[in-house]
Amino acid sequence: MRLNMVEFGAGAGDAVPLVLLHGLFGMAANFGQVQKRLAARRRVLAFDLRNHGHSPHASAMDYPTMAEDVAESMAAAGVGQAAVLGHSMGGKVAMSLALAHPGRVARLLVADIAPVPYRPTFGAYAEAMRRIPLRPGLNRREASAALESAVPEAGVRAFLLQGMRFDTDPPQWRIGLDEIAGAIPSIVDVAPVPPGARYEGPTLFLRGERSDYVRARDHEAIRALFPNAAFETLPGAGHWLHAENPDGFVAAVERFLDAG
Repeated sequence: MRLNMVEFGAGAGDAVPLVLLHGLFGMAANFGQVQKRLAARRRVLAFDLRNHGHSPHASAMDYPTMAEDVAESMAAAGVGQAAVLGHSMGGKVAMSLALAHPGRVARLLVADIAPVPYRPTFGAYAEAMRRIPLRPGLNRREASAALESAVPEAGVRAFLLQGMRFDTDPPQWRIGLDEIAGAIPSIVDVAPVPPGARYEGPTLFLRGERSDYVRARDHEAIRALFPNAAFETLPGAGHWLHAENPDGFVAAVERFLDAG
C-alpha cells in the first residue's frame, strides 16, 4: 500500500533522509514543528500509516504488513535507505521494517515502545469512539463529551478526535476506525519476527521519564533483536514525548543522527 506522506527538507542537504512513523490513532501531521525543525539539514518524510490520516483503509493491520507499506512508500518517494524513527505503534512498525529490511534502515530510533506485549488500553478507546452517535449537527464539544466516561483526559480526547471530520454533516471518521478496532489484539501484541532476524545497525530506544512503556526488564528482549541498542530517557515527558518535550526530543534525535 502506498501511504500518504508529509515531506519537508527536500534539497536541505546530503544527509541520509529521515522517516517518521506516528503512533496509534495519530497521523503524520502530529510531528508538526518537530518535523520542520529536523528538516533543516535533511529530507524528512512522515507517513500516515494504513487506516490513519489520509492513507487508505484495509482490514489487515499486522506489523509485517505495515512495515511493507513503509518500504513500498519509501521506494515510491525515491528513498532507498533512511534513518527511521517510530513512536509507539510506529516504533513497532519501524522495528519490523529494520528486522525485515535491514538494508533500508541506516539508523533506527524507537520512541517509547519495546518489542513486548502491552495491555489493550486503546481497545477501550476504540470502542468508545465507535459508540459516538454520528448524527447531523454533532460538534466537537459533544463528541468529546461522549468519550469522557471512557477517556477522562481532555488532551487524549482531543487527540483521538483528530481522526474525525467535522467538515461533513453528519461528521465522519477519517481513520479506519472499524479496521483499527479489529486489529487491536495484533497492535498490542509482540510483532512477528522473521526467523533468526536481528538488526545490527545503530539503534536508540528513547523513553519518556514519566512513561512506563519501556522498562529495565525489557532491555533483554530489546538487545536480543537489536544488539547495538542504546537507551536514553527524555526528562519532563511521558508517552507522547515529542509533544511534551519537543526541544529535548529534537535535540536527542539530532545527537543520534549525527553520531554516525
